[in-house]
Amino acid sequence: MTPLPIVRRVLGNGPFAEIGEPTLAVVDDRSRTVAVGGDLGAVQWSGSGTADSRWTGHRIGVYDREGLRCKRLVKSRYPVRSLAFHPTLPLLAVGTGRYDGGYFFEGELLLVHLGSGTVVSALPYAREVLDVAWLSERELRLVLAPCDDWENPEAHEQGHTVVVARAEWDAVGERTIGNEELSAPAEPAARSDRGARTRRLLTDLAAAAGRQWSPRRRVWAVEGREDGRVLAALDGVLAESWLPSGDREWVVEDDEGGRQLVAAADGTAVWANAERRGHWRGRGWERDAPRIARIAVDTGQVLETLSPDVGGVLVAGGRRVVMRPIGRPGKRPERLMMFDLDGRVDGPEVSRFDLFNHGFAVRRASRPYVLVGTRADAPHRDKWIVALGADGTSRRLFPHSWVPQEHHFGGPAVEIGQALVYAGTVHDSQGLQPGGAYVVRRSLDGAVAWQHRTDHPATALDADEDTVYVAYNSGALTALDADNGSVRWHTELDIDGTPTTALSLAVAPQGHLLIGTVDGRILECSVRP
Repeated sequence: MTPLPIVRRVLGNGPFAEIGEPTLAVVDDRSRTVAVGGDLGAVQWSGSGTADSRWTGHRIGVYDREGLRCKRLVKSRYPVRSLAFHPTLPLLAVGTGRYDGGYFFEGELLLVHLGSGTVVSALPYAREVLDVAWLSERELRLVLAPCDDWENPEAHEQGHTVVVARAEWDAVGERTIGNEELSAPAEPAARSDRGARTRRLLTDLAAAAGRQWSPRRRVWAVEGREDGRVLAALDGVLAESWLPSGDREWVVEDDEGGRQLVAAADGTAVWANAERRGHWRGRGWERDAPRIARIAVDTGQVLETLSPDVGGVLVAGGRRVVMRPIGRPGKRPERLMMFDLDGRVDGPEVSRFDLFNHGFAVRRASRPYVLVGTRADAPHRDKWIVALGADGTSRRLFPHSWVPQEHHFGGPAVEIGQALVYAGTVHDSQGLQPGGAYVVRRSLDGAVAWQHRTDHPATALDADEDTVYVAYNSGALTALDADNGSVRWHTELDIDGTPTTALSLAVAPQGHLLIGTVDGRILECSVRP
């Protein structure tokens, strides 16, 4: 059997990396342990949305206070609202929850057994837990949000305080706290943002351990260079370069951060595409101007910045950089924008872009490929894979879905010889179903060579001459035989035993695998014996 990949080194590592953007933290002096709640964020951006299905970025990390080693990492369905260590037991109470935007305040009371790692959800039904506090070894005080805000405009400022008693909290099972124990009158209950205080605490804890803390999040793109450099785009960073020594060479910052890196035709620069989301500013929603920059690989100098009137997705392949507009209102077809060192020219018309349907980033493309809908009234339907010629003309290759009765969402792709290997998911009105995610290899005439079905969507994929590497939002990493689609190996990605999730990956020219993670780190992995 082919050996599993080995993480040879980690770039961008630091304390508390596993929890993303911290929301709160508590220190237990008795056990010399730190618990931190945080959020890694979503795994979708304006140019691709499919990978977010079945994903949650909420995390609870438990760390040694001295060395800040991550001892436990727990996923949460909901944002972390409160944390409390039991006074004597190796047990952490976690209150989670959020307002669903319609009526309900949903969440959980999680009991994390620090020795075994077992997690128990103790409430009988979903209920936002605003605060938890141990009054004694037997008594746990909870502040619960109202169940809903139906006919209660004050619900967002209220809470229900209850005290739940148990002789042995480490024996509490799933959903065993009764409804009658949660009954209490509503009273004012403050919701406080503890993010700033938490960041100061983590900074101080890192300094006491002789380290520095600064959050890094979501590496959306990673690329290897012939000289051993590693380029990446991530939250807050349009592009950065790491030397073979492991030192960061240069960084170009951006308020929101880069989402794509596409090599310029001359090989000396890279095009970086920034995210631009709407923000509430005073009287309404505003969006910063789009930013697409050409950056010198050797120096990090921004050689030019394009500011089109609308944001877009960069499409790799050929000597020109192609941008597909996104986010413009209306139903009219869009026209591709084609850039080179001599300026911009208009490309052919394509159907309007849809976040979930038209993402189709093809690595190692010999020419640009896009997904194009054939129905003007519903451009997300009946999509075809379209190739662009050097003169800007377009040619339909084959329908994106090879199963006529299934609607397929777009996803990452790679060109191998005279074939495309691409991932995606099958639409279902009830959400993503078991076996509803796929990787498929098709020749350029549309013939299906093989398909591989899974339960979770792919976040990224790339290939070398004989293997397709696929990362999933579950944290899995799979290597498929490029010829027949059989599984060469399958593993759950981790760093020093703590799980993580790949958001981007690339096979470097040297043959190793580069992985950009949701928690801001870059892994260099050996995949050959």
